[in-house]
Amino acid sequence: MNVPADLRYAKTHEWIRTEGDTITVGITDHAQAELTDIVYAEPPKVGAEVKAGATAAVVESVKAASDIYSPLSGTVTEVNAELAANPALLNTDPFGQGWIYKMKASNAAEVDALLTPEAYTAQIS
Repeated sequence: MNVPADLRYAKTHEWIRTEGDTITVGITDHAQAELTDIVYAEPPKVGAEVKAGATAAVVESVKAASDIYSPLSGTVTEVNAELAANPALLNTDPFGQGWIYKMKASNAAEVDALLTPEAYTAQIS
């Protein structure tokens, strides 16, 4: 299972990448494997306020619809427009082109509550 070392993880299988004050959010390789073929993705709206642990997006696979929870609280600054035409990016490149949204975090301390790559690997093992 692919668990990049430069990311932090939520127990609910979302990841964050921090670049300056921009946080990119996506789902993990483990999550996409559990969902199987993703056929639809509904990211949050730009400008939306998201809360850590609350539903921020929805993805639908051939199996079911699943809520995607925000790992952090803050404001959505960008969404991945590519997912509308190609939701399968969540399956094929979950840590790259398959990102869901970008945000500005309102409470940087929430990052410390997220799992390290080692802790996330232990959770899914």
